[in-house]
Amino acid sequence: MKALSTFSSIILCLSLNAQSPEEQAVIDVIENLFEGMRQGDSTMVSASFIKEANMYTVLSSQNGRTELRKGSLKKFLDAVGTPHQEIWDEPIWNTQVNVAGNLAQVWTDYAFYLGKEFSHCGVDAFQLVKKQEGWKIFQITDTRTTLGCDIPEHIQSARK
Repeated sequence: MKALSTFSSIILCLSLNAQSPEEQAVIDVIENLFEGMRQGDSTMVSASFIKEANMYTVLSSQNGRTELRKGSLKKFLDAVGTPHQEIWDEPIWNTQVNVAGNLAQVWTDYAFYLGKEFSHCGVDAFQLVKKQEGWKIFQITDTRTTLGCDIPEHIQSARK
């Protein structure tokens, strides 16, 4: 019940940030991605992306240099769809949506949890294109850290 309440709160926050039908349609794609991750449903996750989508992570290496690592949508979908005991939950907040014609960008803070255990936090930057079948993600770039995560209390308390 607590998880449903938290999920509803997140949906409400996202809905409040979306000020137009197009912005809400963009948010719906992001929500679908995260719900598919929670369910371990790679088909659901895949529906949020174009086939050739790019994935990147910006990291600080141990020597302090900035690294840009290219990920793989196929590997991500395989990982989501491979049975795992822990639910992959990525609550988001401070979501900003920008739409210009058939291009959209979503910038949002996130925390990633394996079950109830915190893994990391950062920023997700999504770029989407409006295709004939609707909005689709063509690129995600994220940051990842375990330090200085300012996770809202309602998200933290849902894990207890």
